Amino acid sequence: MRIDKYLANAGVGSRKEVKKLIKDKHVSVNGELVRSDKIHIADHDVVCVDGEEISYQEYVYYMLNKPAGYVSATEDNFDPTVMDLIDDYHKDLFPVGRLDKDTEGLLLITNDGQLAHRLLSPKHHVDKTYYAVIEGIVDQSDVEAFKEGIQLDEFMTKPACLKILALKGEKSEVEVTIQEGKFHQVKRMFIARGKKVQYLKRTAMGPLELDPDLPLRAYRPLTDDEIHSLIVNDMIK
Repeated sequence: MRIDKYLANAGVGSRKEVKKLIKDKHVSVNGELVRSDKIHIADHDVVCVDGEEISYQEYVYYMLNKPAGYVSATEDNFDPTVMDLIDDYHKDLFPVGRLDKDTEGLLLITNDGQLAHRLLSPKHHVDKTYYAVIEGIVDQSDVEAFKEGIQLDEFMTKPACLKILALKGEKSEVEVTIQEGKFHQVKRMFIARGKKVQYLKRTAMGPLELDPDLPLRAYRPLTDDEIHSLIVNDMIK
């Protein structure tokens, strides 16, 4: 692999920025300054930028605690995107699936298209769990209706798990687990029951759970255990 591509894929910077680093003599291979961005790197080579060794990862995985006001896309002409919150540069990063603009919580950011496809494919039935505050009193009839599936305009939802966490006046705190991810699905399911979602946050996607210590707007790399759970879990085999 050419050194400029190696460094760009490792998150050092764009190809243009990497070429400038090489030109300005910030890059070395096996202790020797690199003078051309056209040299190729072997597996055993030690690549450093300003003396710091750079390790290459083909795939990267980040957990983002998405805030409201950001769209789940790589670019948008009108609104800020979740990618605006990611400072680390890696080629071809994208959000896995979508959270509505006003929905908060867990969003996986990666450049692993194969894993993303398996997580999003309907045939794998990946659970997506949400915490929600509902305007209205959620009762056992709602729990049973979600369990049977809710008829929306164009389709019947798969059975969903609705848990009542707390009732506070005319509002309800609930947990909802669905296996699809249709447009505004959770909100529409409650509307069909005569209720309105006031606040929505995704807390889990398959085996991956939102880190309770991860602040809103912040992100971090997945741990090895978290990556392993996504890759080997029965749901995506």
